[in-house]
Amino acid sequence: MVTTITVPSRVERLAGSGIERIPKEYIRPEEERPSIGDIFAEEKMGGGPQVPTVDLKGINSEDLEVREKCREELRKAAVDWGVMHLVNHGIPKELTGRVKAAGEGFFGQSIEEKEKYANDQAAGNVQGYGSKLANNASGQLEWEDYFFHCVFSEDKTDLSIWPKTPSDYIAATREYAKQLRALTTTVLAVLSLGLGLEEGRLEKEVGGMEELLLQMKINYYPKCPQPELALGVEAHTDVSALTFILHNMVPGLQLFYEGKWVTAKCVPNSIIMHVGDTVEILSNGKYKSILHRGVVNREKVRVSWAVFCEPPKEKIILQPLPETVSEADPPRFPPRTFAQHIKHKLFRLTDQEGADTPKPDE
Repeated sequence: MVTTITVPSRVERLAGSGIERIPKEYIRPEEERPSIGDIFAEEKMGGGPQVPTVDLKGINSEDLEVREKCREELRKAAVDWGVMHLVNHGIPKELTGRVKAAGEGFFGQSIEEKEKYANDQAAGNVQGYGSKLANNASGQLEWEDYFFHCVFSEDKTDLSIWPKTPSDYIAATREYAKQLRALTTTVLAVLSLGLGLEEGRLEKEVGGMEELLLQMKINYYPKCPQPELALGVEAHTDVSALTFILHNMVPGLQLFYEGKWVTAKCVPNSIIMHVGDTVEILSNGKYKSILHRGVVNREKVRVSWAVFCEPPKEKIILQPLPETVSEADPPRFPPRTFAQHIKHKLFRLTDQEGADTPKPDE
């Protein structure tokens, strides 16, 4: 007789049911658990390595010294960490506040209301409201629900699946995506120059204004009765070129740096930026795509807004650029399309094994 395990489809519902112990499908492997601590205590700890903060105020300054100092800080953070807090990034606080209010407004609705936007992962339709299926690397479930959709370019977005409530959701998200796209160009230009390339080169290599997609994933991490046993998102690197993250000032992001998990502090009015696999590959590993994960807690709901800047799936071959390769530093990555990279990474498939159900990036 086959026993079917029933796990509530939404983590929010499970968290609100009054359980004191989480179902075993959410419990991390025993060897992983000692590294999962109290995220609030860890965020307050001083000393040790800290995720760098990069002030972009001087990024386009007319003062050469100011401009070069700012650009060097960004480049150094991309080389050493592959993740950073961006401050004075040029996106108004009023706009990021609207984006957060819109996302929290959507998740503040009843689950029944949110289900009207449910995706259908089994059919390959990943846009919309969802929860993780057990098709991640560990075959386990994660303590989060999410809303995932393409937000730029406008001709590639499907407004029919965007939340109608709150009423500002579409306007705020569209404007934020537009401004993030401009910030992407600025960052890629600096990273290009840091490799000794023309400033437009990396942007061109990831699809340019016509083809680079911005995909937003709002991650909703409910309170967890046993946070020391679970993860909101398991350890992974992003497949994107760059990822930009807003959050509701509840700690949860951890980075694997120099053999240890480091908790990112909550920096007011910042946007967290990750270098993704795509830029790591193009730079032949000179810029890092850092392993990271999301930790949960029993006291506060955490919400984050991740925007993944992704190249087209099939049109571009991702491989180290010729200028980043030498006899002493041969190519570290084989040539693959973006789609092949996702398959290789998420499903551990060879190029011959055919497609699998896609899923949004973590």
